[in-house]
Amino acid sequence: MTLEEKIQNLQRVSMKEARAEGNALIKGHADFLSHRLSEYQQKMKMQAENRIGNEKARIRLRQNRDISEYQIRLRRELNEYQEELKKKLFGRVRELLKIYMKTGEYLDLLSRQVREAMLYADGEETVIYINASDRELKEAIEERTGALLTVSSEDFTGGIRAVIRTKNILIDRSFSRALEKEYADFLFRGGDKNV
Repeated sequence: MTLEEKIQNLQRVSMKEARAEGNALIKGHADFLSHRLSEYQQKMKMQAENRIGNEKARIRLRQNRDISEYQIRLRRELNEYQEELKKKLFGRVRELLKIYMKTGEYLDLLSRQVREAMLYADGEETVIYINASDRELKEAIEERTGALLTVSSEDFTGGIRAVIRTKNILIDRSFSRALEKEYADFLFRGGDKNV
């Protein structure tokens, strides 16, 4: 083999080795970059999933807050509407009570309440009050019960009040007290048919 052939052979072998080394370096670098790209993609995917999760949680929180505020507003409106209906209802009750107070049944009721108060007093000195609006019924009740009645200066709508001073007892069978208690205790049941 001639020198030129040897040089060409050496050049060919060197080039082949250089290409192999270059290819190996390029492949190693490409593998490294491919691995880095894969890591970067996984990291970006995790960050995106975290952002999406955080955004979902934030949206859920905002949605829950909005729903809660809406429910509070609805409850407030419902309470206001129920209070308005309650006032109308009890206004109507007061109208019907005025009509009832003009009947003989009302006179019977007052007489019964006076007798019950006297029975409860058991002979103790008792002051029995009737409402000023019942002034015209005073004599009839006194005749029926044998009690001495006092017309109250305080308006309590109807019914009676009795004071047993020796026992420090107030018997309050007044309509105003009963209406106040019923008004305070009254609740709309929301269509519960079993109540």
